[in-house]
Amino acid sequence: MTKALRSPLALFGPGLLVAATGVGAGDLATAGFAGSKIGLAVAWAIALGAFMKFVLNEGLARWQLATDSTLLEGVARHVGRWAIVVFLIYLLPFAFVVGGALISATGVATHALVGWPADPASAKLVWGAIGSLVAAAIAFRGGFALFERIMAISIAVMFVAVCATAIRLLPAWGELAAGFVPSDPGEGEPRDWTIGLIGGVGGTVTVLCYGYWMRQAGRRGSGELQRCRIDLAVAYLFTGLFGIAMLVIANGLEIDGKGAGLLLSLAAKIETALGPGGRLVFLIGAWAAIVSSLLGVWQSVPMLFADAMQCLRGTPPVAIEDLPTTRSARWFLLALATIPLLQASIGFAAAQKAYAIYGAYFLPLLAVVLLALNGRVGLVGALRNRPWTALALLALLAFFAFAGLAGLA
Repeated sequence: MTKALRSPLALFGPGLLVAATGVGAGDLATAGFAGSKIGLAVAWAIALGAFMKFVLNEGLARWQLATDSTLLEGVARHVGRWAIVVFLIYLLPFAFVVGGALISATGVATHALVGWPADPASAKLVWGAIGSLVAAAIAFRGGFALFERIMAISIAVMFVAVCATAIRLLPAWGELAAGFVPSDPGEGEPRDWTIGLIGGVGGTVTVLCYGYWMRQAGRRGSGELQRCRIDLAVAYLFTGLFGIAMLVIANGLEIDGKGAGLLLSLAAKIETALGPGGRLVFLIGAWAAIVSSLLGVWQSVPMLFADAMQCLRGTPPVAIEDLPTTRSARWFLLALATIPLLQASIGFAAAQKAYAIYGAYFLPLLAVVLLALNGRVGLVGALRNRPWTALALLALLAFFAFAGLAGLA
């Protein structure tokens, strides 16, 4: 990697990797569908979701820098191995749902670009399977340096293409500004998509991967905290801007709710407004966003599984740098790349909505863990929760409690 590219990655790399993994297919689809159904009125939900992820990941970074152990190791040691069992019960179906959504999205995006095969349903499965297997091969053989390099290129392409498109399509800055004032989206589907936006923007379970990637980038010790905070602030600013850009692009569209319907409707709107060149730029950016998300999940979730399994067995910890080469991680990667193909044939909107809402309920659990572990001076010392952090985590819990009660009403 060139020095010019490596220098910003050294400062912002781990945060941007987490952002690109969560932003890709998740934010493109969730914000796209939400924009088509609700419009710009829920821009506040994207900003709130990005801020929530910053608070959670900042707490995760403090734990790891203070203890030199992963959050899962901390949970196993100080909460109990039963909590790891609960996490695995959550992780396995989550991986299946998100894996199917990502494979489906990859197939849809590739078909929108190349147009072959002619049948969209067949194309989604063919290109989704190819993308899944290629991502698995990169994760299996490529190592962290190659992964970081590919993600850096994808991030640049998707951010420039999607944000430039949104700026050219923005109806009025005042209308967008009004969307940052919190408002009730209404009952039923609008509320579901709003909760999905808040919970899904920037990823859900994949926020845990920041700790693994910051270790692979060489960050250890409390002296790295300020750099991590800057890294995460930039990452979630990027996340929020990308999500809002997708909201703008999809604003006012009628989408049929199928996978091809989202990207093709967006592409048709862009072609009408900006011409064939604008359509192509958007589709390239969307494809880069989805592929970066696929590659990030294939790279990271097997590490989570391997870490959880070693915590459950109580065996001596494997160095984070070596987790991708463990037998548990490699078998899980193989399963992740193949089993979700069975689910990839369902509607893209249905898969994405399930992923966003199901994943959102992980966030309050993570907030509880960070309140408990980072609140103990004996565990994290000077990096314990400050009052503003504790209040932010409590507010996150209150929000999801309210959302859950509203959903039952």
